[in-house]
Amino acid sequence: MSLFFFILFPHEKLTKKPHGKTVCYVSTENIWERKVYCMATVISISNQKGGVGKSVTTASLGIGLARQGKKVLVIDIDPQASLTISLGFPKPDVIPVTLATVMSGIIEDNPLPPTAGIIHHAEGVDLMPASIELSGVEISLVNAMSRETILRQYLETIKHLYDHILLDTSPSLGMLTVNALAAVDSVLIPVQAEYLPAKGLELLLKTIARVHRQINPHLEIGGILPTMVDERTNDAKEIIESLNEAYGSRLHMFSHIPRSVRASEISKTGKSIYTYDPRGKVAAAYETLTREVLSVG
Repeated sequence: MSLFFFILFPHEKLTKKPHGKTVCYVSTENIWERKVYCMATVISISNQKGGVGKSVTTASLGIGLARQGKKVLVIDIDPQASLTISLGFPKPDVIPVTLATVMSGIIEDNPLPPTAGIIHHAEGVDLMPASIELSGVEISLVNAMSRETILRQYLETIKHLYDHILLDTSPSLGMLTVNALAAVDSVLIPVQAEYLPAKGLELLLKTIARVHRQINPHLEIGGILPTMVDERTNDAKEIIESLNEAYGSRLHMFSHIPRSVRASEISKTGKSIYTYDPRGKVAAAYETLTREVLSVG
């Protein structure tokens, strides 16, 4: 959350839209001293293909932003709870309040307090954990009123508390992922530098375009992030070149994340790449990604 002080007229609304992401609201409590609250930039880390590095990217980017002084919330929207486990909670199903609890409360018109269930991580980010109960929530969304916007309703209650909110979505294009796309400002798409993951990108882009047309007209594609790039092989280089040729003229291409054995080990440690392997090439790559995300708004 950013907080400024201005002298402004009552009910004035400020907007800053380099990418349509930052909106500020002015408090009208005091005519001489106005408090301006800037709402968080909300980014979904999405790809319907599993194993492309969504959870690692969400944690690494979130903690990277926190290291830059930003207040960050990461939200696990995957019933497999990979993000929750990787941040040091190996038994997510025993956590008393998770995203499933929060979304169920909204569906049943009995919402919890806005910050209920949010856990602070030692490396500076807040976490809204997931559990297997999210699978049941996804089924209940089918018959829910305003089913595509349940997650958006939750985010509206906490956006003023953070600078950035990152959503780690499930490897599917089901209702949970649609809820995420309906609630965010932009989508960052991790793509493993191999033939099949790159080939499946077009389906995700079509889903994003459909959500943009029908549900969230402010939705943008923040860019494509090549992950697990084996810099020793020609195949990986050719995949990155193909992605640049196919999408580089209309989508931002982030600097790639290299493959690393050390990086593959961090999910079981509860630590980020910055703590587990601070001088490694993956930590350096995620630091670069953090700077790039900040530079594009």
